[in-house]
Amino acid sequence: MNKIVRDHYPVANLPEDLREGLGDVATVRVVVESEPQASRAAQNDDPLLRDGPIEAHELMALRERYLALGRPRVTEEEAVARIRELRDEWDY
Repeated sequence: MNKIVRDHYPVANLPEDLREGLGDVATVRVVVESEPQASRAAQNDDPLLRDGPIEAHELMALRERYLALGRPRVTEEEAVARIRELRDEWDY
């Protein structure tokens, strides 16, 4: 959360609606805080952006969405070979 604090801020610089009721006070302390955003779930129905566990049906939908992107599948052997190659490049 963002917070801005200004001590000894001139009342004359405040908007008129904030000056109401201050009378002849010369300076004030101004604290401005941003309001917390609505939960990520309310902003986006994507389960990856939501806090908490992902339901099984949501996980399967995510899997289908990923597979629909057309990325090639990788066998276990290919994955291990890639990892070993990356690891071994630091052995020189």
